[in-house]
Amino acid sequence: MLTKKVEEALVSQIMKEGYSSNLYLAMASWTESEGLEGISKWLYIQADEERLHMLKIVHYVNERGGKAVIPAFEKPPIEFSGVKPMFDKVLAHEEFISTSINDIVAVCEAEKDFTTQNWIQWFVNEQIQEEKSSRAILDKLKILGEGNLYLFDRDILSLRKAEAGAES
Repeated sequence: MLTKKVEEALVSQIMKEGYSSNLYLAMASWTESEGLEGISKWLYIQADEERLHMLKIVHYVNERGGKAVIPAFEKPPIEFSGVKPMFDKVLAHEEFISTSINDIVAVCEAEKDFTTQNWIQWFVNEQIQEEKSSRAILDKLKILGEGNLYLFDRDILSLRKAEAGAES
């Protein structure tokens, strides 16, 4: 059974994960409309992953005797000034989510909910990978400069595959 404080923290995270999915969906739509097919595919995959994270929390809250609430989500931005500034926003958002996940861990510790604290570790580890991935993309964009995005757009999905292979 979840304590009220743990349930509230998890329900708050449902909103954040749902917003994350919508944010990446908006970014994917923008990059697709700009002709950046590879980047848009990467972002569509990210949007799907964030939705799955949200659902994972929804199921957990309900399975533990709580009530998962699906809130309205704030509208994300729909225009971006460029690919690098957009990925700067991706990293900043992932850092925000990491802080939020860490806050849940702190609530679990305070509430002595070691079951949820153990369960939430999957998200802690996931956020390490999300930030690492965002930083790797920004590193590549820094090397590229303001130049041609053609090769970067073509190769961005290979970064995801390389990370998946490194985790196995």
